[in-house]
Amino acid sequence: MDLRQLEYFVAVAEESSFTRAAARVHVVQSAVSAAIKTLERELGAALLDRNSQRVLLTDAGEALLPKARAVLDAAAEAKDAVAQVEGGLKGTVRIGTLTAMTLIDLPGLLGEFHRRHPGVLVRTSAATAGSAGLVEQLLDRRLDLAFVSLPGEVPDGIVLDELAHSVMDLVVPDDHPLAARTEVSVADLAGMDFIDSPLGYGNRAVADRAFAACAVPRRVTLEMSDIFTGVDYVRNGLGVALLPSYILGDAKGVTTLRVTGADLRWPIGLARPADRAPAAAARALIAVVHEFLDR
Repeated sequence: MDLRQLEYFVAVAEESSFTRAAARVHVVQSAVSAAIKTLERELGAALLDRNSQRVLLTDAGEALLPKARAVLDAAAEAKDAVAQVEGGLKGTVRIGTLTAMTLIDLPGLLGEFHRRHPGVLVRTSAATAGSAGLVEQLLDRRLDLAFVSLPGEVPDGIVLDELAHSVMDLVVPDDHPLAARTEVSVADLAGMDFIDSPLGYGNRAVADRAFAACAVPRRVTLEMSDIFTGVDYVRNGLGVALLPSYILGDAKGVTTLRVTGADLRWPIGLARPADRAPAAAARALIAVVHEFLDR
């Protein structure tokens, strides 16, 4: 067997699809299929169940997957070690980001990293299922690092470095009955229609946890995938929202109130898998992240 066969096998196992795996490794699908068939012949066992709608691992495939990942990780570390001796850090870092990253200057941070390590390719992908989706991709080894919002306990298998946070305030239309006040309690908000992000997003988790802690039910009637649209929905009378102050700016037509007696701190952190040490390129990016934010 060779590294290419193992790389293709891991890609299919993680993507549950030959088509997506081929796109990920930048070859045609027939090449992926042929390489895995050769690997199966060499090992004398079927690794994938191709009869289901999704490509699933057989028992032999399940046994091989962690070993294949370990071999690929070791090969990447070997390349990194030689590259550093021969003239600078090289490699690829796959990093997931939130859709609302204004709290951290991600372009500035990645620009600083690129100036220091021009030989490292940084591949970024935005969350499509919030922080929960990014955690899943970390655990599935589809990402090396991810900026996430994980209030409460850190999920099993994840190491999290908290980087920054913002407190969420209540935003209501200017003609709302609460608009004349400067602060409210969670109990004051019972029965109201809320605009919020879908389940799995960090800001939604913060709000849900705060209301649950106060034993106050909350009704979300409109879900938004882009938190920056929240002010517009509120302004147009579709509900109230809990939004971080840094995205409000000088928004017109809405009033902001402080919510008392609740923990509405929305944290942003850098997460990585706990079951493997980050490669040299990822370690370098982690160092730049902390240095950049400590300025």
